[in-house]
Amino acid sequence: MFTVIWKAGSDDLKDAYEIRKKVFIEEQSVPKEIERDKLDIRSAHVLIYNDELPVATGRIVFKEHSNCSLGRIAVLKEYRGKNIGKMLVENLVEKSFELGADEIHIHAQKHAERFYEMLNFTPYGELFYEGGIPHVSMILRR
Repeated sequence: MFTVIWKAGSDDLKDAYEIRKKVFIEEQSVPKEIERDKLDIRSAHVLIYNDELPVATGRIVFKEHSNCSLGRIAVLKEYRGKNIGKMLVENLVEKSFELGADEIHIHAQKHAERFYEMLNFTPYGELFYEGGIPHVSMILRR
């Protein structure tokens, strides 16, 4: 049984941070100094739990006007390929539009570009690197 929980940046985010540590720092070798940032405090965070176990997380960062970006999207390795990522992104998109977004941006890891295209995101711009990993900018409009 999967449960979706929303948290504010001022809430206890230890479960989100633990998932992000496992996925980004341990698995993908993202430097720990850049994994957490000042945007966490002003973001809406989502966690997906399998019973009591936190298995996926992501955040919404609102920018100027009605734009937002999704980020720190992570699913524990043993839960990938089970539609948890799809559930996670769909919840992030739905909440973004509920909160007034007209455009949702994402810096997708290049290997996940097709996944986001299946969720109606469109790539734009040049390939770039974050944390040593190739990324592509993508957008979803209301």
